Amino acid sequence: MSESTTTTRSEDATAVDAGSETEFVFVGGKGGVGKTTVSSAYALECADAGLETLIVSTDPAHSTADVFEQEFDDDPQPVEGYDGLSAMEIDPDQEVEEHLMDLKRQLNDQLSAGMVNEVDAQLEMAHQTPGAYEAALFDRFIEVMRNADPYDRVVFDTSPTGATLRLLALPDLLEGWIDRLMAKREHSIDLYEKAAIGNQAPRRVMDGDPILSRLQARKERFEFAGEVLRGQSSFYLVLNPDELSIRETQRSLAQLRDADLPVEGLVVNRLTPEPEPHEEGRGATYLRQRVETERERLERIEREFDVPVVATIETRVEEVRGSLLEEVAAELNVSVN
Repeated sequence: MSESTTTTRSEDATAVDAGSETEFVFVGGKGGVGKTTVSSAYALECADAGLETLIVSTDPAHSTADVFEQEFDDDPQPVEGYDGLSAMEIDPDQEVEEHLMDLKRQLNDQLSAGMVNEVDAQLEMAHQTPGAYEAALFDRFIEVMRNADPYDRVVFDTSPTGATLRLLALPDLLEGWIDRLMAKREHSIDLYEKAAIGNQAPRRVMDGDPILSRLQARKERFEFAGEVLRGQSSFYLVLNPDELSIRETQRSLAQLRDADLPVEGLVVNRLTPEPEPHEEGRGATYLRQRVETERERLERIEREFDVPVVATIETRVEEVRGSLLEEVAAELNVSVN
């Protein structure tokens, strides 16, 4: 589960083969369950095992920077004090803005001056929707995957579960949508060419049509993403021992399974430490009752879920970073090979 080279933002970047050795790990779960802690600990474990590892965060709160006490940005940077470990933080809002500007540039090259303002207004409206947010973010994920050659392992500290699942469902949805758009575009060009009179040549021909070329390139990107997600990726979910988190995890497991993206393990985080036997008083009584409740929930998770629990992690008094992060890494019963 859960660099020192720059991941470029180019449509023409050299893609890794679906059969390359880079492995991708997605750590998901409800917001606030501790995904960043778990993904950072796993990335550290991979680096300690000699794997060149990149952790990719999409958390707007920049929690990865807090864990490693170092600022990161959109380009991979070595994590200070940890050999073989790099990190990058993707800003979702910036991705949406850049995605919008890129679309405007491409369409403006193909449109008449009279249509540009109207199309720009429509794009602005479209990019206020959640789907646009996820599409822009997924584009960035694909770029990271296409440029993953320097790394043995890439760990995605993903956004909260609902958004992440919609994100991972995009390849299949968009492939079909692009196929329909391409068919319509080809039909339009065919009609235009048939309507050409005498020696008048159409302005566009099928083989050189820029819109068809763009759609084909997009389709290939999403096909690549689908192959990588199903052939080179592992999925883990983090949950807390409370009813809301358990129910959310059940829904996530079903949705991922429907998308043919099986989850390989669960990490139960923020378990309450048990007080020492000699400790008495109100606080110790509360802790023992809390521990008992959590044990029952953990037993229920292990009994009812068809995915193994690969780690149980106790709550720490302080923020998990430094030596505490190394402790959490040691508690993850997940193979890095």
